[in-house]
Formats: sequence, C-alpha cells, structure tokens
Amino acid sequence: MREQVYIREVGPRDGLQMAKIILSAEKKLEWCKAVAAAGIREIEVTSFVPPAVLPQFADAAEVARGALLIGDLRPSVLVPNLKGAEIALALGMPVIAYVVSASEAHNLANVRRSTQESLADFARIVAARDAAPGPRAILVGCIATAFGCTIQGIVSERRVSEIAERYAEIGADEIVVADTVGYGDPGAVRRVVKSVIAATSPRRIACHFHDTRGLGLANVTAAVDVGVRAFDASLGGLGGCPFAPGATGNIDTEDTAFLLEQLGFDTGVDLNAIVAVRRRLEEWLPQEQFSGAIARAGLPKTYRVGRGGSSGG
Repeated sequence: MREQVYIREVGPRDGLQMAKIILSAEKKLEWCKAVAAAGIREIEVTSFVPPAVLPQFADAAEVARGALLIGDLRPSVLVPNLKGAEIALALGMPVIAYVVSASEAHNLANVRRSTQESLADFARIVAARDAAPGPRAILVGCIATAFGCTIQGIVSERRVSEIAERYAEIGADEIVVADTVGYGDPGAVRRVVKSVIAATSPRRIACHFHDTRGLGLANVTAAVDVGVRAFDASLGGLGGCPFAPGATGNIDTEDTAFLLEQLGFDTGVDLNAIVAVRRRLEEWLPQEQFSGAIARAGLPKTYRVGRGGSSGG
C-alpha cells in the first residue's frame, strides 16, 4: 500500500476570487461534483465574505448547501471573521478555514485588523464551534504570507511558528502554511514547516503554495521531505489574493497530483478525469490565464494510470 497524500482543491474559492467572470452557483457545484468524481475528496467550495467586497461569493450559502449534498466529499469554507463562522456553523459545514497573516501589513490590508486582533477573533470562533449543536466542525488555521509579503517584505520565520503555536493553543485542528505571494523556496519551506510541525504536533499540517516565481512544485517536494502530506491546489493554477499585490496563481492541481504520484504517493486522483474538468473551466473562464504542464503535454507513456510512478527504465 502506498502512503496517501491529500490534495484539497481550492479553485472554487481561491481560484475564483479574482476571476473576471462571475460563475453561477450551478457551475460552481458542477465543478465540485466533477472534481470529487475524479478522486479529490476535499474541496474549499466558497468564502463567507461580504458580497460588496467579493461579488463572486454572493451565492456562498447556496454553494455551501449544494456542496453538502455531494457524496464522499468533505467541503470546506473560508471565513474572515466570527460572523462568517457563525453562518458556516449554522449550515453545518464540516470544515471551516480561517486566515491570519504572518505579515502585519498584509493582515491589515486583508481584514483591517492586527494579527493579534485576528487571533482573538479566532478564539471566539473556537468558542462558537464548541457551543454549536451537532457534529463538531474541524477548524483550520491558515497562516498567510508565511515566506514573505509584497507589502511588508521580510516576514520573521519565528513569527510564523509563533502564530502556528498560538493557533494550536486556541483550538485549531489543522494548520495551513501558505505562501500567499510566491516568495517561498525549498530551503525556507524546509525550515519553516519543520518549525511549525514541531510547534503544533500532532495536528495535520498542510501547505498552500503559489507558483508565482516557478518554485511551486519544488516547494511541494521540500514540504514532502519534512513530512507534509496535505496540499492545497487549484485547477489550472487559478487564483491569487486581491489584497496582496503580485499574488498570482496557485500550484495547479493536475501537476501537483502528477508529481506526488511520481514520488510514489497515492493521491486518489484520476489525472485524465481532472484534466477533462480543467477543459470545462477553460471554456467557462476564457479571460483567465491557465497554467500547467500535464494539461499541455499530456501524461507520459511510462505513467501507470491509477497507480502512479514509472513502469521502469
């Protein structure tokens, strides 16, 4: 049995938040259903932000409700504050993600609060989760700009591990280390992620990389080397942060799954099926720039579909 690595498709949230075309809730849910059918069981389906800020997510509640009806799927939503978390809890979302930036400047630009104020709000979210009836929601604490910031510049590596430790103390079930603006490199990834793992074990640690400067997949390999077994990715590399200048696309789902399979892990992803989903997105979002080598070049003949790896040489 090969060791499993989890890919969370974040395209319906991160991939769409800067898109020029607003997709209908029907198409967003079609995206989620197709990705789930291709073997990805974790999808960040929407964000509970004010529609005036990001009109793309005016249909957040509708999309969230629809995602809950998709079989074998563990949908998650991103919330910026307690109010968003209360909506997610009322809907019965099984996974709720929250973001604090390691960059004070980015945190102020993103949510108009200091990092400490955001952590205090997360404590209120934990209390609301613990008081809510029904199954206990998983709370994911994301650390944005963990490797640098286009507003502030250098971000202290110690500050990243401090925020991770504080998240764990407050009650986060999972920690995501996010390279929001693509400043990370394999050496920094190894140092920072090892520190976060040490500060928060045994919680699951995931990584969220952007391929802004071409190091996205190298950073995945570095994270795997230090024990990470969960990654965020977006079909076609769609995505970026509207509050972080220069933040371009995520690592793309197709290439990430291919890399992990070639490294000998089981992602559960049917790569031919996931590329077919991407083709639909290209039709729906003709103004967006799609990236990725597998969609362009295809799978090599040495790839054993459904098993990963090489046939030998």
